[in-house]
Order: sequence, then C-alpha cells, then structure tokens
Amino acid sequence: MFMTEHPVRPALHTWPTPPDAPSQVVVLVLHGGRAHDESPVRAGQLAYERMRWFARSLRSTVTEAPVSIAVLRNRMRGWNEQRLDAVADANWALGEITRTHPRGRVLLVGHSMGGRVALRLGDAPQVCGIAALAPWLEDDEPVAHLADRSVLIAHGTRDTVTSPLRSAAYVRRATGHSASAEYVAIDRSGHGMLQRRAAWNLVVREFLDRFFDKENDRDS
Repeated sequence: MFMTEHPVRPALHTWPTPPDAPSQVVVLVLHGGRAHDESPVRAGQLAYERMRWFARSLRSTVTEAPVSIAVLRNRMRGWNEQRLDAVADANWALGEITRTHPRGRVLLVGHSMGGRVALRLGDAPQVCGIAALAPWLEDDEPVAHLADRSVLIAHGTRDTVTSPLRSAAYVRRATGHSASAEYVAIDRSGHGMLQRRAAWNLVVREFLDRFFDKENDRDS
C-alpha cells in the first residue's frame, strides 16, 4: 500500500495490483460524513476507518481481476453545500487516478455521504459504474447525468440515519437514464453496515463481477 498526501489536500491510499498484472480498473472508495462540518478528517475517525475496512475486505476477495483499490480521505468531514467540499475531494482523487492510470476506468463505491458523492460524479469520463451503500440522498437528486453508467444502491432495512425509501425512489428515477439501475435491500442491517457485513461485501463483489463479465464479453 502507498499513500499520496499533501497537508492541504485529501489523501489517497491505494492497494495496487502486482507489477506483472497492471490494472486498468480502479475501485475508488468514498467515506461518509456530515451535512455541514469543516473540521478535518483524521485517521481513526469511524466514517473513514469503516471504509478502509471495507476496502481491505473487498481487496481480499478480488484476487483474479487486475483491479486496484483506492480509499479517499477527505479534507473535511462535511458535504458543505456551498462549496461541495466532498465532491471536490473526490474529483481530486479522480484526477490522481487518471495521472497514474491514463487509460483506466473507475468504479465508485461510496457509503452514506460518500454514496451521494459517487452518484453526483457519475458523469465523470473515467467513471463507468457506481455502487452507493446506504447513501444520503435528497428527493431532488439529479439522475439524468447517469447515461451509460451502471448503478447499484444497497440499503439496510433497519437504517434510521439515511432513507431506504429515498434510495429505492432514486433507482426508479434513474432507470431509463443509466445503463442499469438496481436496488438491493440488506435485511436486518443498519446504517453502519455493522450487521451482516458479509452481505454488504457480497453485493459489491457481485457488482464488480458483473462489470468484469461485461468487459470480457466486449473484448471476446
């Protein structure tokens, strides 16, 4: 694992593929946060560490595909509507990935606020798919920009922090705009993905498998 970091920038922690199997696909993992908070994100904070754990768990199951996994640490804990700080940080991460993988494609995996960020960045040219886990969504979230993207939203049925109903409604609105849109309910699990961790990992792994299957069909 190596780290790209600057005191006034976000940080990107990456698990690369072996040198003899260069990756053309990067999974960018985005952590959650708060609606308004300008305090810095620090190592050890739950929202960030949750997605570091998720990335490590995902990496251990993705062994046969040439894929790198990167976890973004935002500068600030908040979405911060006026500046959209979380979106800006994820855009920075996409630029870093393009610098190191000029022809690479990106799959976004975000939790809570990170899920909202991932969906907002669905039209970035590098992005080909988005998996949003228990995303924080508003009723007027845009969907028209998701053309040709594969979208997965998974939400725990016991989530009381963000709304499963809004997630399901988003998928219904996205259908017809995106290449595919799927909603998966994780039964008996809450917002923190602490219950039924394996189910959360599996739904994202299956999303990745479907992507690689399509890639293989396209190349064959």
